[in-house]
Amino acid sequence: MSDFKIFDIAGSGMSAQSVRLNTVASNLANADSVSSDPTNVYQAKHPVFQAVLSSGLDADPATASVEVTGIAENQAAPTMRYDPGNPLANAQGYVYAPNVNVVEEMTDMISASRSYQNDVEVLSTARDLMLDTLKLGQG
Repeated sequence: MSDFKIFDIAGSGMSAQSVRLNTVASNLANADSVSSDPTNVYQAKHPVFQAVLSSGLDADPATASVEVTGIAENQAAPTMRYDPGNPLANAQGYVYAPNVNVVEEMTDMISASRSYQNDVEVLSTARDLMLDTLKLGQG
């Protein structure tokens, strides 16, 4: 296994967590949006991750990376809110709010941010260890 494969693995993790942070940001930005029609209301989105094993004749089976295979929409029903003063309210005075749980999204954001920070720390540690290894021959 190449010593530099660690950079590819940590980089793929950082890329995946970046997508996760972007979907959380999108969900939070649309949490207060409303619609007069339940089919047009914003649906919360979540990335789908997959572990990808190395392939090829000389591939090390112990190496893998993370890949975002898609963005799934939450299929939960939108919330009906009685708001007759809203210009988007239907004839009964209801508007439809997205199925975004702000507390869950904030928790997901903290988790993604910490995972991203861990990947940065892995890269930093691997770099420092490689530099220290190179310094062994100087003395």
